Amino acid sequence: MDHKDINQSNRHVIYAKHGMVATSEPQAAQAGLDILKRGGNAIDAAIAVASTLTVTEPTSNGIGGDNFAIVWYKNQLYGMNASGPAPARLSLDALKRFKMEEMPKHGWIPITVPGGVMGWAELSKRFGALSLKDCLRPAIDYARNGFVVQKVVAHHWQNANQIYQKLFKHEMYSTWFETFTKALSAPKEGDLWTLKDHANTLEEIGDTLGLSFYRGRLADMIDQASQNQGGLLRKEDLEHFKVEWVEPIHVAYRGYDVYELPPNGQGIVALMALNILEHFNFKDKELITTYHKQIEAIKLAFADGLAYVADPKVMKTPIQSLLSKNYAWKRSQEIKINALDPQAGKPIGSGTVYLAVADQEGNMVSMIQSNYMGFGSGIVIPQTGIALHNRGHNFSINPSSSNVVEPYKRPYHTIIPGFLMKNHTAIGPFGVMGGFMQPQGHVQVLMNMIDFGMDPQQALDAPRFQWMEGKKICVEPNFNPIMIHGLMKKGHEITIEHNLSQFGRGQIIKRDPMTGVYIGGTEKRCDGTIASY
Repeated sequence: MDHKDINQSNRHVIYAKHGMVATSEPQAAQAGLDILKRGGNAIDAAIAVASTLTVTEPTSNGIGGDNFAIVWYKNQLYGMNASGPAPARLSLDALKRFKMEEMPKHGWIPITVPGGVMGWAELSKRFGALSLKDCLRPAIDYARNGFVVQKVVAHHWQNANQIYQKLFKHEMYSTWFETFTKALSAPKEGDLWTLKDHANTLEEIGDTLGLSFYRGRLADMIDQASQNQGGLLRKEDLEHFKVEWVEPIHVAYRGYDVYELPPNGQGIVALMALNILEHFNFKDKELITTYHKQIEAIKLAFADGLAYVADPKVMKTPIQSLLSKNYAWKRSQEIKINALDPQAGKPIGSGTVYLAVADQEGNMVSMIQSNYMGFGSGIVIPQTGIALHNRGHNFSINPSSSNVVEPYKRPYHTIIPGFLMKNHTAIGPFGVMGGFMQPQGHVQVLMNMIDFGMDPQQALDAPRFQWMEGKKICVEPNFNPIMIHGLMKKGHEITIEHNLSQFGRGQIIKRDPMTGVYIGGTEKRCDGTIASY
């Protein structure tokens, strides 16, 4: 199947009064809606969606991944960072012993502590109206009794299987094939699939409020598999992990307040880019100068993000100095008529599945969850269905980098939830998943709504670009040829990319502050669905 043909039809914006769930897979969206109708709140529904996505969209996330959330609950904003650190045994010296000159993508070495399960448990404990086990029931049912594989999920599943059959020759990857293939074949669109070990694990997580994963039987099984296969992750690494509640960071942009989570996530990159772009006036999206300045601002923000963002415990550059309006003005002056090679600035000191949920009380959740690079590390713990992520791949091996790999340190993280407010009133959650595309997607969809007056669906449907490196830009096939030609004249090196998943997959829910009506948009580049009532 040619991915360029997937879900390119335009959709209409959706309206709802009582509740709304927007995510990348229809069965997961329905799971969230069912929880809302059973008396659960937006947080309960978010947990139901997130856990169901580990079943119905394993190509993007799993039980062994991380998650982040921004929660609007009873008129207050909360931030949750459920990303795990490097194991105690993971260090530059360990890489040298393994004779590795870079962080690998697969296997046990790039596996950091999975924080996602504890993220579910902490959200439930702090905000939930239902029990964690009740919230996990839809996911357990789909895993045990079967779910239908959707079109885009099937495409990515088959693609991963083809790649992994070439790459995964070591015995440690055998459980991946046992779990996610039948006779080495991945499911096709419309196939019925079960993940019975996955169901049992989710049930145990619900029964123990997640403690089995970090301190009990499941933790023992992860530890044993790691030791048997030469991994560095141990039970004590799991035991020491705690979710971090954080204060979301924000910038003001044309009368709105845009919120992201602070590092180790890359949400600050989107905020820096918006800070730079606020110094320009944009009247028409389809102008070469508009795209040019968007691209240049994103390049400058990424140059700073990649230079300075790391685990906040070791960041040498204060977050507020990176978000300074004066610094943004200085960076804006660096944008010239032609494309530049981005360089980090010198501020003055002072990335998946995404889901958005809203309930009838006005509570809203912006949540993102990932195993990274599809299925993650390729490691699945036998008899559990736990596919472990590979977030450690984003560590630097440069000893002078703030993001250098160290024990108990969290890596630069790509997945970022966003939230929009205006005049101290919640407007709603938004997000665009997809590695380093995520802050770029945030900037583009936000500007589509704020600068160019688009509704959420139009903002998501609009053609996107992605800055890759230097002056290299990828654009979607439906990108205006006149814009492509004009950008090339300014020195941008443009490539048309037919793999639409490279441009991220987003969801948006907005709440009308006058009527309380929810307005939702979902992604055409995946099996995007809005469930509402």
